[in-house]
Amino acid sequence: MSADPLEPLADRVSEAHARIQAAHQHINPVVEVRRSMRDGGIPADVVTLDCMRTRRRITLILHDQQPGFLLYQFVTLEDEVSVEFKQMALSGVTSDLLFDWMQDYFA
Repeated sequence: MSADPLEPLADRVSEAHARIQAAHQHINPVVEVRRSMRDGGIPADVVTLDCMRTRRRITLILHDQQPGFLLYQFVTLEDEVSVEFKQMALSGVTSDLLFDWMQDYFA
């Protein structure tokens, strides 16, 4: 695993994003890597996947205090964030999984 897990996660997100755009032009999610939590003193990086058509968001968080794990949640753009985050091993987060999440949640 790289010293900075954000780079390989961003690569997987980019690959899934390109595939979703090719397969489902109506979904066209907006991907943003945010360092605002880190800039605010919270040791975490955030990647958001937003679908403007359905007003839904998938939030991915890499927290320094939970190395090797991804925190994630499915919310609406209006809610932006909820209290509950699910967690999974970062090694299980593949571009195929991210593609499936976007295809299923944003369709």
